[in-house]
Amino acid sequence: MDLSLSDEQAAVRQLAAEFVDREVLPHAAEWDRRELIDVKVIKQLGELGFLGLTIPEEYGGSGGDHLAYCLVLEELGRGDSAVRGVVSVSLGLVGKSILGYGTEEQKRSWLPRLCSGEALGCFALTEPGTGSDAGSLATRAVREGDEWVLTGSKMFITNGTWADVALVFARTGEAGHRGVSAFLVPTGLPGFDRREIHGKLGLRGQATAELTFDGVRVPADAMLGPAGKGFGVAMSALAKGRMSVAAGCVGIAKGCLDAALRYAGEREQFGKPIAAHQLVQQLITAIAVDTDAARLLVWRVADLIDRGQPFATEANMSKLFASEAAVRAANNALQVFGGYGYIDEYPVGKYLRDARVMTLYEGTSQIQQLLIGRALTGVNAF
Repeated sequence: MDLSLSDEQAAVRQLAAEFVDREVLPHAAEWDRRELIDVKVIKQLGELGFLGLTIPEEYGGSGGDHLAYCLVLEELGRGDSAVRGVVSVSLGLVGKSILGYGTEEQKRSWLPRLCSGEALGCFALTEPGTGSDAGSLATRAVREGDEWVLTGSKMFITNGTWADVALVFARTGEAGHRGVSAFLVPTGLPGFDRREIHGKLGLRGQATAELTFDGVRVPADAMLGPAGKGFGVAMSALAKGRMSVAAGCVGIAKGCLDAALRYAGEREQFGKPIAAHQLVQQLITAIAVDTDAARLLVWRVADLIDRGQPFATEANMSKLFASEAAVRAANNALQVFGGYGYIDEYPVGKYLRDARVMTLYEGTSQIQQLLIGRALTGVNAF
């Protein structure tokens, strides 16, 4: 399904597909088993310009539009969602937030390094006691002279042990979302500690961490955006981030479709390839329809962003549908494989494990439904 991709968009997608086929897919199962992707991939992502998509060249980015960005994330999701997450977070959540809210000095300081892969960013919003209720976060930042002092902890932070800068959301004022501010915090500062979380169901090659801040001091100019406006920074980032997650989910579904088609054409039962059996075709058809439907929802969001139109509700819709569709696609693909789908010699088991978290992070499916419902009815059901 190409619709009307420009030559540049088609070339970016082809570049990403070739990179995934050459550098990601052959190693995805090994990275999953050892719970660590090869960090050389990060440098390669930077060299190819994937960590700088949509960032202007004057800040070290590679330019391009949000549809090209989604095409790359789809391919990375097809290869290994752990790799896709590196880009979604460092570029999608951190880099774009700096571009949108940062001072000129902050942009010049961080964006070239993030775009090249010399540095990575992490998005430190979720806490041990606050997930969906981000406005109730407990991490605090107290002003002392020309510095802010941060104390608290964050949980389930993608890129957490790899990141060079953390976009940290902390309470600087009143209770609720109006008292939250955002800070760019270098991860090597005294009092900044991080612990990698192992034993995850999926995204096992990704560095997911718990962060703790024990009196971490940052200068006043580390604040990103105005004081008390950090919740808006976070929600703006997550609106585009949900498009990123959805694009990766399309990649998972496409990977499931490719694997199911290949296996169904090779595997024989009852004297013929299983692709010739009606109910196997039913499973494959369901995967294909889910994949295309999810892709179209993602592309709509990218188009709205590139045209400067409101997109938050459409992003919520894309994330809700694509994440649930990825789970369905992986389940259906596993059914096509039968017992062989249950062992990691084949990719569909990993696709299923990786897909499952997509319905949880950056807004659960239930949160997406409430956000969409509020937009449609004008009634807040939170």
